[in-house]
Amino acid sequence: MLVGVTTIPARRRSWWQTARRDPVLMSPLLLTVVIGVLAFVTPDNVAVSRLLPAAPALAASMWSVAATVTLGAFAICVVIAVALVLGTPGMLFTAVAIGAVTAAAGYAAYIRLQRERTLTEVRSVADAAQAVVLRPVPPRIGRTDIATLYVAAAAQARIGGDFYAAVETPYGVRLLIGDVRGKGLAAAGVAGAVANCFREAAHDEPDLAALARRLDTSLGRYSASLPAQDASERFATALLAEIPAGGGPAALLNCGHPPPLLLHAGRVTTLDPAVPSPPLNMAALIGSGYHVESVPLAAGDQLLLYTDGVTETRDRAGAFFPLHRWASRRPPAEPAEFLGRLRAELLRYSEGRLDDDIAAMLIRCRPGGQVLRPPEVPDGGAGSGAGGGPGEDM
Repeated sequence: MLVGVTTIPARRRSWWQTARRDPVLMSPLLLTVVIGVLAFVTPDNVAVSRLLPAAPALAASMWSVAATVTLGAFAICVVIAVALVLGTPGMLFTAVAIGAVTAAAGYAAYIRLQRERTLTEVRSVADAAQAVVLRPVPPRIGRTDIATLYVAAAAQARIGGDFYAAVETPYGVRLLIGDVRGKGLAAAGVAGAVANCFREAAHDEPDLAALARRLDTSLGRYSASLPAQDASERFATALLAEIPAGGGPAALLNCGHPPPLLLHAGRVTTLDPAVPSPPLNMAALIGSGYHVESVPLAAGDQLLLYTDGVTETRDRAGAFFPLHRWASRRPPAEPAEFLGRLRAELLRYSEGRLDDDIAAMLIRCRPGGQVLRPPEVPDGGAGSGAGGGPGEDM
């Protein structure tokens, strides 16, 4: 069932208020005035007034139909005034030319405004669809601080296959981040199916392995409804995390996803899984199960979850973004500030040319809600027992 989304338009500003906010909007009027003044002060044999049709043509790209036509009429008045004052011949032809250009400019402005309205409606629908996948995550859940980041590869994009979610459950705070194979609406549909299933199943399943199997089953059922040409969109990498409310090591389950980073006491450790788990909807094909691993955390520790769009960001020479090295050199910061710096650095590193969408979550254990670090784990270790291997120290 489709649910209609109704938007309430904001109060319209007057043209003058808009122009004051964006001085570029005044350029067609300024051009008309400059050409008109030059027409009066230049010799009669220099027909500067013949440039006046450029003003309504320029206005069509930024003004309304009424404003564009009004400017054209004003330009005709300027031509008539020049003819009356200076007696310059040939002004009738210039006035007719301005009228013809103004008519064409008014129609061009009408077409532009129609397309802008259509684009606005499409964006609102895309925003609503993306909100289903990327629901806002509160900055604090239980005793953990959470910050999120999403950057679309295309400047005008509103929807994609990266997703994340965080919920508070009887088992603690459970988190999900993932990336669907592919892009566009098909990938967004798969991402929405996984994220919505997680938000429901996270409250019911007793452990992350059972939760992953539930997501795998749900994605399998959803993918069965997709047409054959969308076969490449039918699996997703994901990372599940659980931070127990009552203390104890956190749990991670990596389903073919980039390994998270643990930021502890100024050191950064890559939490590679000791036993890999298959991507969602590929367990039956690969013939493998899902494996949960423990991660010791202490109060103040931060856990960075991210999609491959972060580490696969390239510079002009084609080199990948060195996330581990960059994070190792960052001073301590609030989660939102840290992700803000990461976003700025990624855009700087790629010179604004992102090849893939970017999603990230940063989780910090608050004092009083710490997950105790077992004494037998060496400082900077990736986990206890089944934890991931040591990361690169920079």
